[in-house]
Amino acid sequence: MPAEQRARPFALLRIERQRRVVVAVNRAAAAMGISPGHSLADARALEPGLEVAEATPDTDSALLGRIADWARRYSPCTAVDEPDGVVIDITGCAHLFGGEGALAADLTGRLRAAGFAARAAIAATPTAAWGIVRFADAEERRRERLDGLPLAALRLQAETVEALHALGLRRIGDLHAMPRAGLAARFGEKLLQRYDQAFGRLDEPISPRRPVPAFRERLSFAEPIATPESIAGALRHLLRRLCAGLEAAGQGARRLRLDAHCIDQRVDDEPQGLTLGTSRPARDPAVLARLFAPLLERIEPGPGLETLTLAATETEPLGAIQIGMDGEGADGGLVELVDRLVLRLGDRAVLRLVPRESWLPERCVAPLPPGQPVPAPKPWPAGRPRPLRLLTPPEPVEAIAPLPDDPPLQFLWRGVRHRVRRADGPERIECEWWRPEGSLGLAVRDYYRVEDGDGRRFWLFRAGLYRPGENPRWFLHGFLG
Repeated sequence: MPAEQRARPFALLRIERQRRVVVAVNRAAAAMGISPGHSLADARALEPGLEVAEATPDTDSALLGRIADWARRYSPCTAVDEPDGVVIDITGCAHLFGGEGALAADLTGRLRAAGFAARAAIAATPTAAWGIVRFADAEERRRERLDGLPLAALRLQAETVEALHALGLRRIGDLHAMPRAGLAARFGEKLLQRYDQAFGRLDEPISPRRPVPAFRERLSFAEPIATPESIAGALRHLLRRLCAGLEAAGQGARRLRLDAHCIDQRVDDEPQGLTLGTSRPARDPAVLARLFAPLLERIEPGPGLETLTLAATETEPLGAIQIGMDGEGADGGLVELVDRLVLRLGDRAVLRLVPRESWLPERCVAPLPPGQPVPAPKPWPAGRPRPLRLLTPPEPVEAIAPLPDDPPLQFLWRGVRHRVRRADGPERIECEWWRPEGSLGLAVRDYYRVEDGDGRRFWLFRAGLYRPGENPRWFLHGFLG
């Protein structure tokens, strides 16, 4: 919003009980005595030139979500506090910013520079922080004084606050001397719940906007870094710390995420993120650094990076690894090669074939990404030779064969005629009636193993049952060596 427009009284409205009610005002409107809860008529009576617009709760909620995601630079545990706040659990994080006061000053400074009117309070409990930031002055926000705050600072319903006022109770400190049983009987358990949460007697867990990884490392820089060498060095440092934690817990990483925060990152911008998946649990910092190396080229440091965070978002148990004389695991080179191919070609381009229980030749194996667990093996039919190479789909051929069940005497495939010297069959395969799309539209197949005069062996089948007066259809499905 331009500066000249911010200087004019402005309010957001919504419809409540068939009335247009003020839900938010800027500083100019507040100076005129207009506040949330006024009807539009009352607000215009105070300031006829008041500019108004309809409130957009969905847009506001989305913006709060982006701010909560941006605030993950201070802590991985952030949550939206509707309708106008964000709650951040900074336990164990404040020292990274020079203390609680420095963290709060950095947070509000960045938000104000982005054009937001922001206030911050740090308290021992979420309820206390909610009340202090909304009802205390700057000095009280620093010292966390609750007793002198109004009862509305406990996040109580307006009806409850008015009923307490009727009894002469106006401050949180007034509740200390009141009997709990009497308060609960008259005002319900919600009052005592909020009271106990404010003073830490009752737990008030925060539901993070995003799951907090169990294994996460963060690195801040006194001076922004921008060169590929410095970024790679910082990543290696993070990997060593992260893998040490994984080893202590007996875990290995299956998916890692690196977030890079630029010094010019806007509040509503996502940090630059890189995601790395592995085909097996891994915790070797050198191997993971080599896998990350080609991905680091995607980071655009701009004027510089001020923070890097590395998290293992998916982990699996990983015990001690037997290494060889060269320091590598028994199949470490193969695993790293597979991971490199996946990074370069995509997870859909690197597959392995595993047996699948099906009589249909085209369905008896299934492609599986390397990162997925292999199902229990299903044995192929014993005594039923299958070709090593199949044609997909089977190719039609012209065959001459006695009827109804004899093998072909000769067949024409791709313009070349093959005379059959030896043959074996038929082997009848019915379609899977519950999966008609998997049967190539052919209900019954009679397969034959045939060998031509040059020793080449083919796998042919006749489609459908024999019917007098109809020419049978023949297909070549594979090669037997």
